Amino acid sequence: MSTALAKGIDVHAPVGAVLLRGADSGGSSSQGSSINLGDEKKTAKVRATAAYDTAAPLGAPAAEKRFWWQRSSKTYDPNAIATQPSVFDDTDTAKEYQPPATWENISRFDPSARWTWGEEHKLIRKIDIKIMIWACVMFMALELDRANINQALTDNFLKDLHMNTNDYNLGNTVFKLAFLCAELPSQLVSKWIGPDRWIPAQMVLWSIVASCQFWLSGRESFLVCRALLGIIQGGFIPDIILYLSYFYKHHELSLRLGFFWTAMSIADVLAAFLAYGLLHLRGHHGAAGWRWLFLIEGLGTLIIGLAAFVLMPPSPTQTASTLRGKKGWFTAREETIIINRIIREDPTKSGMHNRQPITPKLLWKSMCDFDLWPLYIIGLTFQIPETTPNQYLTLTLKGLGFGVFKTNLLVIPSTVLHMITMLAMTYAAEIWGELTLTSAIGQIWALPFLAYLYAVDITKINKWTAFGIMSLLLSYPSAHPIQVAWNSRNSNAVRSRTVSAALYNMFVQASGIIASNIYRADDAPRYRRGNRVLLSLCVMNLGLYGLTKIYYIWRNKTRAAKWDAMTEDERVNYLATTTDEGNKRLDFRFAH
Repeated sequence: MSTALAKGIDVHAPVGAVLLRGADSGGSSSQGSSINLGDEKKTAKVRATAAYDTAAPLGAPAAEKRFWWQRSSKTYDPNAIATQPSVFDDTDTAKEYQPPATWENISRFDPSARWTWGEEHKLIRKIDIKIMIWACVMFMALELDRANINQALTDNFLKDLHMNTNDYNLGNTVFKLAFLCAELPSQLVSKWIGPDRWIPAQMVLWSIVASCQFWLSGRESFLVCRALLGIIQGGFIPDIILYLSYFYKHHELSLRLGFFWTAMSIADVLAAFLAYGLLHLRGHHGAAGWRWLFLIEGLGTLIIGLAAFVLMPPSPTQTASTLRGKKGWFTAREETIIINRIIREDPTKSGMHNRQPITPKLLWKSMCDFDLWPLYIIGLTFQIPETTPNQYLTLTLKGLGFGVFKTNLLVIPSTVLHMITMLAMTYAAEIWGELTLTSAIGQIWALPFLAYLYAVDITKINKWTAFGIMSLLLSYPSAHPIQVAWNSRNSNAVRSRTVSAALYNMFVQASGIIASNIYRADDAPRYRRGNRVLLSLCVMNLGLYGLTKIYYIWRNKTRAAKWDAMTEDERVNYLATTTDEGNKRLDFRFAH
């Protein structure tokens, strides 16, 4: 939310001398300390009420250096005040955004707190190490257990289980459908008991199912296992994104989601190397190599799931525990900086406790938020043109004449290039401040390669040329990290963000179901009909991005006209009396 809109707050306040307020420079995490939490909450409310007249000068927004390469320039001053202007700097608007006493981080809320850019950037690196890296490790575990079916295919998986490619398509469909159906219920459970409890429990449960694929006996057991995996894994991605939003600002989350999905690609590279070794176990104790693949990788995920119970603290102010350390991961001052920099950027993040459930009324209200539906529609179609060829890559390469082990290694180049292009595009979106048109680059990338696949039978050309075409197609820059963060920005409320993250991912999973049924056995091996569909969808996606851009520009223009027509007193009265919530407020502008 653009908090500067509220009551015309001066976002160009001069940078003054550094005066550090708020928590002490040392100390331990609030959880596990001797201070009574109830007393802390009362103290925080008194402190917040008295802060407005005693606060030090604020930092200038233009002084922020968001990217690491900007901080090596002479214009970067690590001692400048980093505290950004917000609605909490004005007595008339601050009371309308005052966090409730039930908020788990209320003890560190302090509108008078000031800190430097050096402190903030150092703390962000600490959060990356403590929180983000582990989130990426968990996502890699998810990817290993849901995508190792692609490596299993190269080891006579279908033949051993007496199945064909249509059965394989059905298995992918069942998995995606189960994953989709579990998204929203999983997100609601996560919001109720906390993602720090629910995510590790998910991991332990799905690792058991993944390991049990060692004993698959045929089509029925294959479909049952794919369904169970989908049900248990569904919701993991929106759960973890909600969790990360507790620690990062919007633009920081966008960039880190780029690394988050890069971790998925790293898992795919790792899976290729693991498959090269594990598939050599074929015949060991009379079992196929793909059976050992499922068993060993599933047991590895089990270890990561158990560790997650320790390495996922509930919130920035609740990191202390017996296993994490009685002093916690952050000092009292670091907790103050984390909490206040987050809430100053987006006051709605204090709207709900991290273990507060979503009621049926709030759920329905969030589902009916039509302003987010353009993003859901994009989520339904944007990945299909690349997902279908990717699901068939190992089968395609093997059909071109490559051996089992070489096939698994040949998927690595496109995966590595995909990581690079995705990260580059994610950074580009934040540098340019342009989400819609940047996201459309992936479709422009894929268009000529899809046209080539439709026009030319790659099964009849040189196999290395065909490999190059497929690798370049699958090296496309995915807009997924951008769009996940975009959806979060435009939600503008914890309640909406919780539901919208699940709904967006449900549409993405639905796209996987569609993608899994475009290549059919009667269209093999060229799949000309399927490639015509993919090419058509790619063109359609370009149109959808254009319409989404137009829609959000129109919504912002309409809303700005109403807001600008108000006097200052009318704006203050609106903030004090409005029943509008989240992205329905007149002082909110949609990102696009």
